[in-house]
Amino acid sequence: MSTETVNCTDVIGKTVKSLKLYSTDTSAAEILIEFTDGTSFSSTYESRSVLKASLIRGGEGAPELLSTYCE
Repeated sequence: MSTETVNCTDVIGKTVKSLKLYSTDTSAAEILIEFTDGTSFSSTYESRSVLKASLIRGGEGAPELLSTYCE
């Protein structure tokens, strides 16, 4: 899995008015930051299931990947 860093330079130096955390029953969460200049920053996290299927050949050493069906 790769890691990506996202720099949000537009919010540097802003003064925070409020910070709110929201969560739902559907495995989602949101962070809402409101600034004193009337702007807001929102970040949402969503968790979901992923189906992966493949055909492999085992034996000695590392398994051999024969086919990938979904990813």
